[in-house]
Amino acid sequence: MPTLLLTNAERKDLKARAHPLNPVVMLGNAGLTQPVLQEIDRGLASHELIKVRLAGADRELREKTAEDIAEALSCAVVQIIGNILVLFRPTPEEE
Repeated sequence: MPTLLLTNAERKDLKARAHPLNPVVMLGNAGLTQPVLQEIDRGLASHELIKVRLAGADRELREKTAEDIAEALSCAVVQIIGNILVLFRPTPEEE
């Protein structure tokens, strides 16, 4: 699935909206598993904008994990700050 691309203005707005949020999913030592992906997908479906806490990984692993999530779930990585990953996927328009 393709990842979602954001403009700088959209990214700035999403960062501001994400600031007060708490992480809804936490990745443990097992890493990115199918149940974790499903939980992130549920969070994005119901909230559009979520935070994910990544457990004790180095920078390269966090960035790789963020890319994997974005690719698998067709969402955008808004930002990665420390161990917190902010993801966005708009809710599909209902016809």
